[in-house]
Amino acid sequence: MTNKILSTPYQSDKLSLKNRFVMAPLTRQRAGTGQAPTAMNALYYAQRASAGLIISEASQISSQAVGYPNTPGIYTKNQISGWRLITEAVHESGGKIFIQLWHVGRHSHPFLQENGQLPVGPSAVKEIVQITTPQGKMEPVVPHALTCDEIVAIVNDYRQAAINAMDAGFDGVEIHGANGYLIDQFLNDTSNLREDDYGGTIEKKSRFALEVVDAVVKAIGSERTGIRLSPSGTNFGVRNVNPVGTFDYVIEKLNAFSLAYLHLIEPVQSSIEILPQYLKEVTSHYRKIYVGTLITSAGYNFETAEKVIQSGDADLVAFGKDFISNPDLVERYAKDASLNMYDIITFYGGNEAGYTDYPFIES
Repeated sequence: MTNKILSTPYQSDKLSLKNRFVMAPLTRQRAGTGQAPTAMNALYYAQRASAGLIISEASQISSQAVGYPNTPGIYTKNQISGWRLITEAVHESGGKIFIQLWHVGRHSHPFLQENGQLPVGPSAVKEIVQITTPQGKMEPVVPHALTCDEIVAIVNDYRQAAINAMDAGFDGVEIHGANGYLIDQFLNDTSNLREDDYGGTIEKKSRFALEVVDAVVKAIGSERTGIRLSPSGTNFGVRNVNPVGTFDYVIEKLNAFSLAYLHLIEPVQSSIEILPQYLKEVTSHYRKIYVGTLITSAGYNFETAEKVIQSGDADLVAFGKDFISNPDLVERYAKDASLNMYDIITFYGGNEAGYTDYPFIES
């Protein structure tokens, strides 16, 4: 491969990156006591600091926001201290890192909630998939439908989590608005049956997402704020009657915030074959609408990543599984070196195996 555009620096009025590689947010379920990151997590991220930008694994903004065992939070002093180990290690290795702020909404279970409370969602509609809990896979429960006052409180949780992230030393935050979690639940029709100011029309379904963005931007600045969306996503049974109209509206509104970036997830082809109303290619469509830095992700290899940047449809490309098994992915790309194969069995939970023990290429 002669044209190494992924190796070239990227500069915008918000971001200055040494290359166009982004490490995608990757849930690994290896947090320590109190859902706080540990020194092992710091080593994992520092090993991958050659990426132009690391986006951390999704991290819950409150105890209510948790949806899986052993995922880190960003709402207690110990969690903030644990994340500081990571940001210092990444910065010492020459990298930059944003934290992904997460509320799973209804994708939780009383076994994961304080005092066995119900998970929450836009409406009292349960999911269609089993939930992973410390006691194993469980059937989903009907969530508590959030009141307007409770929605305001969650927006404030996002704001405080962003402030906590700055205290922990992050370069910025990415709001997780994708993959069937709380923000995405508000945007979709099967999970949001509300008839108040947060549901019914596209504008009202979008209100929660835009209020979260507004709160975070006001707290830490637009240059430190990004958002991830899945305009053609159908995770956990969310469905949209008019997905293109919905996300056209949201993404057009995002232009006014002048964010650090918009991060888009390309759809899984099999689901789109079943649901023809969804875009088959989201990045090229939203390049025409969104005026800022655009990250694209899902299913890219080096060749297709080169093409999407050369086409002008995206500025940066996020890699997930390849960064898990290749801490030196950037160097392997530059040297046309072969890649380590990843081990799916070690993706979630465990120790150093399949986490910090993948080999680097020899110098």
